Amino acid sequence: MRRIFPAHAYGPGPRAACFWAGTADIPDYPAAEGEIACDVAVIGAGFTGLSAALRLAEAGEDVRVFEANAVGWGASGRNGGFCCLGGAKASDAMLRRFHGEDARRDWRRTEMAAVETVRALIDRHGIIADTHSEGETAMAHTPRAAAGFTARAAQIEADYGVTPTLIPGAELAREGMRGPFFAALTTPIGFALNPLKYALGLARAATGAGARIHAHSPVTAIRSDGRFHLTTPDARITARRLIVATNGYSSDDLPGWLRGRYLPTQSNVIVTRPLTEEELAAQGWTTHQMCYDDRFFLHYFRLMPDRRMLFGMRGGLFSSPRHDERMHRTIRRHFDAMFPAWRHVETPHGWNGLLSLAPDLTPFAGPIPEMPGAFAALSYHGNGVAMASHAGAILADLATGRTPRARYPEIMQTPPRRWPLGRLRRAMMWPPYAWATLRGD
Repeated sequence: MRRIFPAHAYGPGPRAACFWAGTADIPDYPAAEGEIACDVAVIGAGFTGLSAALRLAEAGEDVRVFEANAVGWGASGRNGGFCCLGGAKASDAMLRRFHGEDARRDWRRTEMAAVETVRALIDRHGIIADTHSEGETAMAHTPRAAAGFTARAAQIEADYGVTPTLIPGAELAREGMRGPFFAALTTPIGFALNPLKYALGLARAATGAGARIHAHSPVTAIRSDGRFHLTTPDARITARRLIVATNGYSSDDLPGWLRGRYLPTQSNVIVTRPLTEEELAAQGWTTHQMCYDDRFFLHYFRLMPDRRMLFGMRGGLFSSPRHDERMHRTIRRHFDAMFPAWRHVETPHGWNGLLSLAPDLTPFAGPIPEMPGAFAALSYHGNGVAMASHAGAILADLATGRTPRARYPEIMQTPPRRWPLGRLRRAMMWPPYAWATLRGD
């Protein structure tokens, strides 16, 4: 495999202290062995691959999922659990310039549709995912950010057809949001969940519909001659169609088309022990809303139903035990600055995982050019709970020759360009990370 992060990033180290891993029993799906033939082979048992496998199995397709580790082992089982609007990092101006206003509006409606995709899957299959939060709340960390909330609220109403709630700084404490913030803006779309429980629920639904999942079965080679021939350590698979659903854990040569079209970057999370009533009152943070700020090194945080505080932060260009520990200290420092009354509170859980960025900052779901019968989806820019689930449904329909029933905007149909610098493309992030660090953002 040709991956651009050090091997440590793809091993057990970054996940060792992940809180979600202790909240559910992960079934021991069998490894792939021997000669296997199927209609559709899916690489990756995260949100994209499992959503696709479920839809394919319900359509009567013989589908097999091949996962290098265990279900939800990658970003799908170690993210912050925000099922919300997002999936792209391109600004409205960028979307208009490259795709036009109609396509931009269609994309915004697709963000809403993706959240509904998850809600429908949870409801239809009875997935217990510890959901909470009435939409998502943006926190203004500067007076300038707060001043922009009025225009932002108007744009949200125009794009999504909902009315956001603006909370002035003087009222934040009354709403259980006391902290270094100047205003809050809640968009009533989305909810928080336990991402691993959601992934495992998708897996149960998929296998219940007839899909077969193979864990500990990394695909090491792909060959195409009208059919697809996949190799794992103990199996040889032949499939009529192929779905690649590996996102930030992709390899530049599986298939070769992926080379340079995605840029993995890290996101880091810590989780506290359960907080007492006295500790919650001391900080004045009692809301169960999922929240975020707009810093370059985005912070995202939420008080979970069991009164543990989850706090996440983008950042981290290197991967090793030493760098993981350094990043843990950094995120803890940011946590202490935002919630000073909890400086004494232990954070026994801390981990990181890889998300994917595209050069044009928009996600892709569609056919792999020059590889008939193969499809891929990737680059959800840190908002994959909803958009990956939605993309998987799109790929399933495309793989069976159907027009996607899920909303499928032009923006997602555009294949990503290649990042400059090839295997050295991580260096593209060094200047903006350095600048943001100097600014304290």
